[in-house]
Amino acid sequence: MLDGVMLLWFVLTAMSVAFVALDIRTTPEVPVLKWGFVLLTAYTGPIGAFLYVLGCREPLDGLHERYVAVRWRQVLGSTIHCVAGDGVGILAGAVLAGFLHISRLADVALEYVLGFGFGWTIFQALFMRGMAGGSYRRALAGTFIPELLSMNALMAGMVPVMTIAMDRIPDSRDPLTPSFWFVMSMALLAGFVVAYPVNWWLVANRLKHGMMTVRPRMEEAPAMGSKHGPGAHEGGHPPDTRPSAVAVAGMTALSFALFAAGLGIAVLFGGL
Repeated sequence: MLDGVMLLWFVLTAMSVAFVALDIRTTPEVPVLKWGFVLLTAYTGPIGAFLYVLGCREPLDGLHERYVAVRWRQVLGSTIHCVAGDGVGILAGAVLAGFLHISRLADVALEYVLGFGFGWTIFQALFMRGMAGGSYRRALAGTFIPELLSMNALMAGMVPVMTIAMDRIPDSRDPLTPSFWFVMSMALLAGFVVAYPVNWWLVANRLKHGMMTVRPRMEEAPAMGSKHGPGAHEGGHPPDTRPSAVAVAGMTALSFALFAAGLGIAVLFGGL
């Protein structure tokens, strides 16, 4: 039964990735989020394709700016940016852990380090350095806290699903088996769900960007660093509004509490 479910999932995932990779070429979105949607669809199959169509694909010519301006789509873009980048490092860590046969706790630690490292230094700071005036150092400083909060929430949802499933599905810790990739897909999907509310707070408080629009007539650098007009002042916040240090510290503590709760569930029910 499970083999049939996995086969169907992988077939649907292949079709979904092909559709998104081809269709998104004509969507006026920034390149990093185009890659983000392709990666998310590789992780989450038809759910990723559905989110692309519902959340980013331009419904009619010239409407992308207004279409993605609503808050939930802005947050969708922010969460995809997180999960896509972190997911590359997380999967690399899981594959290495599977081949090295290290303990489950060491597995989680390796996934966290590689996921955070890749998501922060590459997907956040490097690809979006235009928003920091082109300075990679300023981009690293400006994206550290948003990436930390997103990563904690992502792992809070992912770790329990991964450990519980691997405890019950035979051979699912072996990267050479389909069950490994199926479990990691389900885990990343769970992580996406938990990370979404945290990214809502980050976007609402101007700590992360959401969807953006790039038209051929725009200059490349401003397009990467600007919003899309109608969505620039969404939610009633002026562009320079930032949360207080106390609020950031509180959300950081909450993100670690979420992660700790996820680890606790994994210990109790997944044998972490």
